[in-house]
Amino acid sequence: MKIVLINGQNHKGSTYHIGRKLAEKLTVPENISEFFLPKDMPSFCLGCAKCIMEDEKLCPHRSYMEPIISAVDASDVLIFTSPVYVFHASGSMKALLDHFAYRWMPHRPEEKMFTKQGVCIATAAGAGMKSTIKDMRDSLNFWGVGRVYSYGIAVNAIEWDEVPEKKKAKIEKKTDSLAKTIKRREGKVRPALRTLLWFYGIRLMQKKPLNAVDGVYWKEKGWTGTTRPWKS
Repeated sequence: MKIVLINGQNHKGSTYHIGRKLAEKLTVPENISEFFLPKDMPSFCLGCAKCIMEDEKLCPHRSYMEPIISAVDASDVLIFTSPVYVFHASGSMKALLDHFAYRWMPHRPEEKMFTKQGVCIATAAGAGMKSTIKDMRDSLNFWGVGRVYSYGIAVNAIEWDEVPEKKKAKIEKKTDSLAKTIKRREGKVRPALRTLLWFYGIRLMQKKPLNAVDGVYWKEKGWTGTTRPWKS
């Protein structure tokens, strides 16, 4: 099983440790591709819309994005982590996700996503995990990721070494459970009902597309006909 672990921070705090712990319960370290933000993608989206209206390869930050895109596409499981920053994901995580706008389902989703699994993880000393997870989960859902899981926890600490042992035991149990669920679905993921409903709704829109580039993409994939991205 191949894992991509994208950390919405450069430091290795509680959120990082939980994400890494889960990844290592799923596979061997050699099968984990890991990125830290903003180190591995330091640029904000410029809003030029070239990725959406023309071609994603015209993005001025493509050189940063290429390794991340390749790892995401090659993986079986996507793990996204972010500490709570004022009740939301970190700015660097948001900056990365903005660069994937062209892959949202109303545009040109990558068909590989529909049979992948994803996990969104957030921690805080106190609160804000739900809204932070939503920032990441929205993108994974609209990319078409077949199954997306969430885990948020208040760790009552700033540093991982300061997290109470009772909390760490709870984290151990939850990551065991998540890993078990993910392994059980390995190789047989089908999109959740909500994803299917979005796909079929957008499929109707793409028969008379607002953006010609998107319309051509859907037609060439055969998705406006009988072909579906989650079927081999």
